[in-house]
Amino acid sequence: MDISMPGAPPFPNRGRKANSVPSTALAEAPGGDSALRHTGIRFMGDMPWGTHVCLFYETPQDLLDTAVCYFEAGLRSNEFGVWAVSDPVSLEQAEEALRRAIPRFDRYREAGQIELIAGSEWYLEGDEFDLQKITGGWSEKLSAALAKGYDGVRVSGNAFWIGTKHWKEFCEYEHELDRSLVGQKMIVLCTYSFQSSRAVDMLDVARAHQCCIVRRKGNWEFLETPELKQAKREIRRLNGALDILSKPFPGHQILTPKERVALAQIIRGASSKEAGRTLGISPRTVDFHRANLLKKLGARNVADLVHKVLGE
Repeated sequence: MDISMPGAPPFPNRGRKANSVPSTALAEAPGGDSALRHTGIRFMGDMPWGTHVCLFYETPQDLLDTAVCYFEAGLRSNEFGVWAVSDPVSLEQAEEALRRAIPRFDRYREAGQIELIAGSEWYLEGDEFDLQKITGGWSEKLSAALAKGYDGVRVSGNAFWIGTKHWKEFCEYEHELDRSLVGQKMIVLCTYSFQSSRAVDMLDVARAHQCCIVRRKGNWEFLETPELKQAKREIRRLNGALDILSKPFPGHQILTPKERVALAQIIRGASSKEAGRTLGISPRTVDFHRANLLKKLGARNVADLVHKVLGE
């Protein structure tokens, strides 16, 4: 497990407070329905909908400081917030931290824009874990928030299940949550105690999130596993492949625009079904374009096609 980029600056200046929200409409805050959302965490910057982040914190204050900035940014961006609170922080401590940092927090609360719930009650009703019920519950909150005019939902939940009999079930939940967030107007920050987590636990958690960050006594670090590094290398390769498609390559001038779009999906390694879904065409049409591409570019197979286009 490799940890890099130590000592990044902590949080943005808190001078940008919620008291700048117009008194006529608490939900009308900067941000809009943007593809990128302000996380409130300078170390992360702006992230797209569907982001699933893990935070390993060292002290309860690290947890509170991070969550407060995270939710403050969401409230200012017309998002509905849900904080599933559990040890080492109580519901009272969480609410007080938000109230101290956000002068108009009570107005946001009264408007129903943020909800604080007990994590143990949300995740383990009667000490029973129900994956479908939990994920379905998040889906219901998202639907309700969108119906009320919010841009989306911002969630945070603290992992109280480390070292319990439910660890395996919650690991499965994290993976399922990561899959279910694709294409959804949700951002989720899962928080884990750094001191309570074993190395193997951290690896399990890292695999279930898009990125992992560590906050230790106010300082930030980025947590990277070998698997995450490999994923980043693959993403860079695919992005590079798509960039090359916008540049000349042998035979590019004889391709139609639709063939070039299909070629981009082939270079990405998408199946006919996946490419068809992305492009809004049938898998058979994708196969038709593939056959034409092979013929026009004189490629023996898809591997040879990729080689001719990318020069690999």
